[in-house]
Amino acid sequence: MQADSYRYIFGPVLSGRLGRSLGLDLLGFRVCSMNCVYCESGPLTRLTLERARYVPASELLAELTRFEAARRESGEALPDVITLGGLGEPTLNSDLPAIIDGVRRLFPGVPVAVLTNATLMTDPQVRAELARADMVLPSLDSLVPEEFAAVNRAHPGLDPKAIAEGILAFRDDSQAKGTKVFLEILLVAGVNDSQRNLELLADYCNRLQPDRVDVVTLSRPGTRPDARAVDKDTLVRWRERLRVAQVAPADGATLAEREKNGQEQSGGMQPDELRARLLASLARRPQTGAQLAEALLADQGAVMAALRELLEAGRIALRQQDGQDYYQARTEQPTP
Repeated sequence: MQADSYRYIFGPVLSGRLGRSLGLDLLGFRVCSMNCVYCESGPLTRLTLERARYVPASELLAELTRFEAARRESGEALPDVITLGGLGEPTLNSDLPAIIDGVRRLFPGVPVAVLTNATLMTDPQVRAELARADMVLPSLDSLVPEEFAAVNRAHPGLDPKAIAEGILAFRDDSQAKGTKVFLEILLVAGVNDSQRNLELLADYCNRLQPDRVDVVTLSRPGTRPDARAVDKDTLVRWRERLRVAQVAPADGATLAEREKNGQEQSGGMQPDELRARLLASLARRPQTGAQLAEALLADQGAVMAALRELLEAGRIALRQQDGQDYYQARTEQPTP
């Protein structure tokens, strides 16, 4: 495998909730049970609830084995967490349990997290598979049906109340007692930031008692250009109402500590490996040069030089939002 041919591994990326997160894409193309207006992964290819081996565990784990060998050779620090997600809803992959078990073998002691839109958590089999993870991060953006339809644009027949009950069932399942639940609510201005939704979600959180609630808004370009972030006052009001804990890296380190560790443990990533990491990461989400450098524990000058090369080669594109330069992959999304 050439260094620039990572198909399923990206990052690490810098996550406000999890620290330095090494991402695994369990779908390989844009397939999901929702088509959220804020999604960073680009236009959807397939809207479905069908589970299948979209990325076979054997292929993903073989690539992860090579990735880990390159990481050890360079002396790069371990990620804070391995996160299963990617270009769509990861629980659609029927090889989910084999992938979680394989990650644990390759990265013993590193927590495994699953980012999920919770649509398949109504299925007891999916809940049992998710119980293998250390952390499950379900999203639930609105319990108001018309808001749910507008913000999540879900597969026909999906109901926010049923999804909410699925998360509750997971929380109550004895198999999942060791798995932390971090609920995420993403607000889009004028869409799901109503007082009605706030009160419904406050009552729901009292029932669920998650380990943490993260109320966030758009910070990068989404699928719909007219999807806007809510203002700071709205975020504060929602966070106070839901008693949101301060977001911290999964390992408890402060940002300054992680920056110091990065300076000490960045290792000697080769230029082709750096370009591979940049391309794989930017294929999943737009990011700034500074975000990429911090997440990859790489010298910012080297990152910016690699980004310029990739721009000149036509492999990535540059766009501005809120006065910042965001880079994203220019290559077409893979199709099945």
